[in-house]
Amino acid sequence: MPALPDSFDFAASGRRVFAVEADALAAVAARIDGAFNAACRAMLACRGRIVCTGMGKSGHVARKIAATLASTGTPAFYMHPGEAAHGDLGMVTDADVVLALSYSGESDEILLLLPALRRQGNPLIAMTGRPQSSLAREADHHLDVSVPVEACPLQLAPTSSTTASLAMGDALAVALLEARDFTADDFARSHPAGALGRRLLLRIADVMHVGDEVPRVPPTATLSEALIEMGRKRLGMTAIVDGDDRLLGLYTDGDLRRSLNDPSIDLRTTRIDAVMTRGPRTIAPEALATEAAQQMEAHQIQGLLVTAGDGRLLGALNIHDLLRARVV
Repeated sequence: MPALPDSFDFAASGRRVFAVEADALAAVAARIDGAFNAACRAMLACRGRIVCTGMGKSGHVARKIAATLASTGTPAFYMHPGEAAHGDLGMVTDADVVLALSYSGESDEILLLLPALRRQGNPLIAMTGRPQSSLAREADHHLDVSVPVEACPLQLAPTSSTTASLAMGDALAVALLEARDFTADDFARSHPAGALGRRLLLRIADVMHVGDEVPRVPPTATLSEALIEMGRKRLGMTAIVDGDDRLLGLYTDGDLRRSLNDPSIDLRTTRIDAVMTRGPRTIAPEALATEAAQQMEAHQIQGLLVTAGDGRLLGALNIHDLLRARVV
């Protein structure tokens, strides 16, 4: 490799790529018309899945389009065209729509599949850079993603063309998302492990302690008995409940520090109902876990008790539970 002069401007080269690809996207955007509408309607009417396929760089783009469609409410998967001709075509049912990507429109691996797809009756949407190509002519709907030039100065490496195809795939996915009235809650259901999924799906009931894990004592318990219960359950608090398990009050580590500074309080003889906080903040089990985090932050508290509508104690959680669940 020849040595580059110290004056070589990498940034200028990078800016040129952005400019070329921006022009390419503008050219493709100007061609979004009735063919795009027809392709979207075919995908929206699909009773099965959208089968995205492509070879080489087009295959990488097709794989990403399939992932975007699937995560935004349109069931889809990627099928390698080479493997499809050796058995994987069995993944395609007669209820599926096929989205085939080939910039030249002449990829042998794609064209080889068309007779089988035709016999099965699969609608075919083609995305190519040559409207006169074999694939474009065979398709029920053709999306023209031709670009004026590639960003590669040799006009060899797919650059602008793959960017245009990727953007067209995003356009399809978003148009279908809007047509389906797909919501953030819908998105979260397919992303349960992501930050959005945790924020919109995780409920208090999913993270709270229940049963014997919940610290509780009767109002007649002494302060020392309450401290033993707190130490055993290790949530930094204990609930005070009546005989029907209805919440009467709360005692926390912070209350203990205040009690130790009060000379009138004897740990062995003082009843817990004399020092507990009455009417503590609570949360419902069906509330989102993020609501608990917001309450704790707003009121500078470390834990919450979970109660039913009639005041019965159902559970408890603290900030560490939310941290483990990656809510905060």
